Amino acid sequence: MNKQSRFLSALGALFFGAIVFFVFTKSSETSETNKERFAEIEKEYRIYAIPLPDKIEFAGEQAPLHWNDVREKLDREFLVNTYWQSNALLFIKRSHKYFPIIEPILKEKGIPDDFKYLALIESGFTGIVSPAGAEGYWQFMKTTAREFGLEVNNEVDERYHLKKATEAACEYLLRAKEKFGTWTLAAAGYNMGMEGLQKQLDKQLAESYYDLKLNEETSRYIYRLLAAKTILENPKKFGFHYTKADLWIRLPSNEITVDSTISNLAEFAKEQGWNYKILKEYNPWLKKNSLTVSTGNSYEIEFPREKFRNNLIDR
Repeated sequence: MNKQSRFLSALGALFFGAIVFFVFTKSSETSETNKERFAEIEKEYRIYAIPLPDKIEFAGEQAPLHWNDVREKLDREFLVNTYWQSNALLFIKRSHKYFPIIEPILKEKGIPDDFKYLALIESGFTGIVSPAGAEGYWQFMKTTAREFGLEVNNEVDERYHLKKATEAACEYLLRAKEKFGTWTLAAAGYNMGMEGLQKQLDKQLAESYYDLKLNEETSRYIYRLLAAKTILENPKKFGFHYTKADLWIRLPSNEITVDSTISNLAEFAKEQGWNYKILKEYNPWLKKNSLTVSTGNSYEIEFPREKFRNNLIDR
């Protein structure tokens, strides 16, 4: 090896050694930093297991918490719904806006009050559309909606009419309760369809929801209801803190009877002293900018009773 080669070889070895020293030093520094960070996390950060209640019920029907698999499934939903804090807090806020409309309808129709949580977990009171095509506050499929008296066409979709959709859901649930005998199975049937649930009851020779092996969504369904109900009934116990002013509200409204076709709903809203956005917020069942009203038919269109844009609402 000539002098130039030996020099280059020595230089390369020196360079490699410097790299190794740098990497080792930085690795040691990172390791020390990580130790400090983990020590800080261990000291300051807490994630708690959620204690399960001793007893829990849906619509007056007790869940068998002495069964291990029931406890595990319920535990999962408590964890998911408690630690998905933004979603749970939105549930709390929206329920204050929409439950007052649903509750009297459930009572009038003879449906347990706990079923308001079914609407909550179905849609979150948003315009969500399921992969199967279910829509609206109570997530009706189009054919089922029509079967239970809701109008669904290119201009009107009453799956988004909270009062009418709630009334239709009540009729479905009453029919399901008569078929299955329990409110728990009625709720499960609402999720997967009465025919599908009956097939599984027959196939598995079962009589209770808690004895059934079902698809992922329906197998979680009642437990989600139980968790949502418990958390919303006792929010502070699960770490949710807020004031009344933080909750969402729906202003009292007046209904205007419309018995003739409206060619432009934006103009109609202006004539009522509002705008198209407010009309759509209070009447999301109106799908187009027009409304065809056939002879002898009529619709009730809602508007808030008072102006509110530049005023804080007394909550």
